[in-house]
Amino acid sequence: MPGRDTTRQRNRAAKILLVLSLGIGLSLQIALIALPQAFATPAAPSQDSGKPAAQVPPQASSKSSDAEQRKLDEQEKKLEEQGVFVLKKDVDEVMLHASVIDDKQHIVTNLDRSAFTVFEDGKPQTIISFHHVDIPVAMGIVIDNSGSMREKRAKVNQAALNLVRSSNPQDEVFVVNFNDEQYLDQDFTNDLRKLKEALEKIDARGGTALYDAVVASADHLKQNARLEKKVIFVVTDGEDNASSETLEEAVKRLSQENGPSVYAIGILGDEEHPKRAKKALQILADRTGGIAFFPKTLDEVDAISRTIASDIRNQYAIGYKPTTPRGAGGFRQVKVEAKAKGHGKLMVRTKSGYYAGGQPVAGAGK
Repeated sequence: MPGRDTTRQRNRAAKILLVLSLGIGLSLQIALIALPQAFATPAAPSQDSGKPAAQVPPQASSKSSDAEQRKLDEQEKKLEEQGVFVLKKDVDEVMLHASVIDDKQHIVTNLDRSAFTVFEDGKPQTIISFHHVDIPVAMGIVIDNSGSMREKRAKVNQAALNLVRSSNPQDEVFVVNFNDEQYLDQDFTNDLRKLKEALEKIDARGGTALYDAVVASADHLKQNARLEKKVIFVVTDGEDNASSETLEEAVKRLSQENGPSVYAIGILGDEEHPKRAKKALQILADRTGGIAFFPKTLDEVDAISRTIASDIRNQYAIGYKPTTPRGAGGFRQVKVEAKAKGHGKLMVRTKSGYYAGGQPVAGAGK
């Protein structure tokens, strides 16, 4: 009796393995293509650098309270070991960073907890934590690198470096240069030499994708910053004309819970549509608790950067647990008032609201 013919079985098995291998390989290729990039890959400046288009990452999925708390505890422990002041924050706590200005436009720095009242959606909230110390911040320096900025970059770069010099030495800073794409030219550091080198990567060309750059920077802060307090410092000389994001979408992304404050400098003297450009920067700053400045000359930019550093270092950190559970989601309007003996009318500047749980709701907050 002849033996069994196993050749056909072996061929059949080989074909099955080949199909499976091709399927797995194709799936991996699709997954890699779909991976989001917050920033384009930096490349040496050239007229035809062939840089890939940047993509804005999707919203990070919300994690459980326990996972968030563990992550916060780990970050706090590492920072404390490095001698960095850590702002203790409960996972369910909303933290506001507020500047107080008197009727003479002077910063007020001697108020205590009793001077403040916090309102969420018009309802008074109970303040559970209060600090007035120079808290180190995670900061993104986001500089316009479009063609019209070529002659302005030297003074703008110097102002950005002086902002860092005037800030808390424990701040962690990254640099993004943008034109019609955005490039993370230096990740978090407090090394002035590295920051200077990143700012000097000038390839002034192309359009102005301001909203894309701000959104990508906010996402980078949310996903990678170890410090709780977050700031974006942005300098531009023109209206956004190249973003895939709209102004409304950018504001929503910035308004996530514990999102960054935006400090903006608009050098708009020769801008074709200065009113629209000014309004956009004003909205980005007002909604997030920052300030927008519009200098008449380039020489004013350096002094403004030092003013911004002073404002950031003299803020109050006010924490409260919302009476409406975070799980209810939605946009929450926020207002803070301050009253104290010996002071006239006080104005408190902080963010105007936030999306509970960090998840923007379409059409909310308009």
